[in-house]
Amino acid sequence: MGAPQLNGPFTMPMFRAFVPRKIQPWIYLFMAFTFQLSGGIYLGTLNEMMGETTLMREDLMMCLYCNLAGMAIYFPILFRMKFRFTNKTLMIAAASGALICNLLAPHITFLPLLWAVCFVEGICKIQGTFECMSNIQLWMTPKRDFTVFFPGLHVVILGSMQLANLLSTSFMYYYHWSYMHLFISGLMLVDLLILYGCTRHFRIIKKLPLFGIDWLGAVLWATLLLEVAYLFNYGDWYDWWDSPVIRRLTVAIFITLFFCIGRMLSIRHPYIEPKMWTYRHLFPILILITLVEAFLATEHVLEDVFRGEIMKYEAMVNVQLSWFVLAGVLCGCAFAYWWMHIRRYNYLRLIIVGIIALAGYLGGYYFLLTTEIPISDLYLPSALRGFAYAVLSATFMVCLEEIMTFQHFFQGLSVFNMLHMVVGGVMGAALYTQGFSYYMADNMARYGAAVDRVAFSQSPFPFGHFIEGFAEQMMEISIKQLYGWVLYACLFLLLLFLIYDAPIRRELKPMPSWRGLRKEVADAFKREGMKK
Repeated sequence: MGAPQLNGPFTMPMFRAFVPRKIQPWIYLFMAFTFQLSGGIYLGTLNEMMGETTLMREDLMMCLYCNLAGMAIYFPILFRMKFRFTNKTLMIAAASGALICNLLAPHITFLPLLWAVCFVEGICKIQGTFECMSNIQLWMTPKRDFTVFFPGLHVVILGSMQLANLLSTSFMYYYHWSYMHLFISGLMLVDLLILYGCTRHFRIIKKLPLFGIDWLGAVLWATLLLEVAYLFNYGDWYDWWDSPVIRRLTVAIFITLFFCIGRMLSIRHPYIEPKMWTYRHLFPILILITLVEAFLATEHVLEDVFRGEIMKYEAMVNVQLSWFVLAGVLCGCAFAYWWMHIRRYNYLRLIIVGIIALAGYLGGYYFLLTTEIPISDLYLPSALRGFAYAVLSATFMVCLEEIMTFQHFFQGLSVFNMLHMVVGGVMGAALYTQGFSYYMADNMARYGAAVDRVAFSQSPFPFGHFIEGFAEQMMEISIKQLYGWVLYACLFLLLLFLIYDAPIRRELKPMPSWRGLRKEVADAFKREGMKK
């Protein structure tokens, strides 16, 4: 999207003349990776941060959800910011914000402030990524074909997630967990040097003021999203609705939802418009992405318990699996590109392929999980998880774009990512945490009854060793039970897709030009002014 003409040669006018044209898009692709590598906190350093900062796991996971919430809530105004400011201004602001947040985050222990820093970092992260990828879209696909763009985009997004995990774990193991923040700060400095030295302010369309944005609506939707994340993240720690904190929070969620809906229905240009919810197939897509994210949340609960508490793998052993997840992601993006763009096959059947891979991951852990398993047996299930995540994420985004007009696409993308990034994962994690607690207590009671006096007749009896081994066996059984239930749910979802095998769309609709989009927004404001 760096050129005004759709059919002319690809150019990036924001670069200065001395920068070779062939490397210009690669520079922006590199910067997109750097933005996606950034974050408020990093999962690979979670255990070390808990030990050094005295923060709980729930506190640090809430930092992650705040970062993701900042990304999700910002989508509806990405284009308005692009029409108001130059690409250089937006990217400098995003890189500067990510730099400051990464320098501040390791030194903040006051949780509300840390959560706010992570939220702002999420906004900077998505702003920088969007500016980079939107300007090289015509380089990736001159016809703006989203069956090309979204698989390529997910190579950047999902690939960066695994690379960030690998890097943060390595820094933690060899140096200190805060070195990851310093490394990202260094990358942001490189981005700033490139932007100041190699780019210039350039507009391909006339400036459009930030008029008509429902800022209060954005605050309300962000508040609702963070309240839901807090509820499910801290629910088990507070003992759910036995706690007055959770009861008051539940009431606050319904009140916030009431204000969100009321404002959406009562003002002329709400942050998320009522018409956005009326598109056919929207709710099935939103439900499906929530379920998929809930299934994949087993990684952050059940896998962590198995590898950390039962197998007692060290961080550098655990992180080996990220390489295979990364390989699965790359294969999944390539497969989605081949299926949707090269072969033009049915999208729904591609979703079926993704769910089959997801079932393979869950089945692999269910059947292979034992205390005697070598880590090499987990390579294939991990690769299947990455493959399924890439295929389903790219396909759902293409389907979302195909069923909606561009006017509401980024609003729909915001809601999609609220469920995709935050709600689905935190709900799944809460469900597995609660289920693990239940099955652990139930299995301890059931199998503990089988221990009789004969077992204790040895003298001296190694009680500590016995209890440790017994607890590990109960954990293993409990995890297998939960994987079994999730596998049943995944197979049931697969069966529903096999029964309802129909395409969402077969022909791609055309993508409007930048000037056409800007004209559409400006005309809408002119019509409103004439009415007033």
